[in-house]
Amino acid sequence: MAIQPALRRHRRPRSVSDNLVAYAFLAGGLVCFALFSWYPLVRGVLLSFQQVNFVTDPEWVGLDNFETLFADPLFWTAWRNTLLFTGLALVFGYLLPLLIAVLLNELRHFRGFFRVAVYLPVMLPPIVSVLLWQYFYDPGNGLFNTVLRGLHLPESAWTQSPRTAMISLVLVATWSNMGAATLIYLAALQNVPGELYEAAELEGASLWQRLRHVTLPQLRFVMIVLLLLQIVATMQVFIEPYQLTGTTNPDTITVMVLIYRYAFTVNHDFGLAAAMTVLLFVVLGMFSAAYLWLTRERT
Repeated sequence: MAIQPALRRHRRPRSVSDNLVAYAFLAGGLVCFALFSWYPLVRGVLLSFQQVNFVTDPEWVGLDNFETLFADPLFWTAWRNTLLFTGLALVFGYLLPLLIAVLLNELRHFRGFFRVAVYLPVMLPPIVSVLLWQYFYDPGNGLFNTVLRGLHLPESAWTQSPRTAMISLVLVATWSNMGAATLIYLAALQNVPGELYEAAELEGASLWQRLRHVTLPQLRFVMIVLLLLQIVATMQVFIEPYQLTGTTNPDTITVMVLIYRYAFTVNHDFGLAAAMTVLLFVVLGMFSAAYLWLTRERT
């Protein structure tokens, strides 16, 4: 009986020290998160109500930045182009990774090679991928026009033409980013019980019927999550239009490109750019909340 109180006294300092170490690690993480996430967010909201160029003293202007945005024709053009890009990216970049994952899952040979080949563009820096496609799209000696000339077909201006500029950007973004979604789908397919496919085959189900009634229902949650993430990511597209078409092309200017124009090229007003960023944050937040609310019962 006398040994137990002694053991408790020895254990108590050790427990306190363990908690202190845990709190220290937790505090370090919270400080880093606050410094690099919370502070920029709060700072950006404050900048949206100021006229700031980081040369002169900032001036509080209230809602003037937002009024200036709504009066700028490029504001509505940028939102229209961003929504168009997002819609086209969903047509190509959302369904294509799923189809590729299903095909890779059906392969019996060289599966590892094709997985690496599909994921390879993701490992490249985004600017490298864009520069590669910039060579493909070059109207003079680019790869695509060289092939068209060899086939005696009419050449295209690709990124310079209003008809093909946006779809050209979508193709670059899809090729660069679909590898990650493909591997996620492929990992989800590995968790689908094989008994379901065996039962479907015994019932005489075709490949399309197995895909519709077995594969897609089993991947429903993953598809919903990836759809939300892709919409949020594509609405923040910047590198492709900036590098391929510049910041002055009204056919491809997006919200992020317009933010860059406001801050670094035309206006040199970081308060105006911050106001545009806040609006983008609000739109994405409202969309995410509405999407999660509409799909909460189906997941």
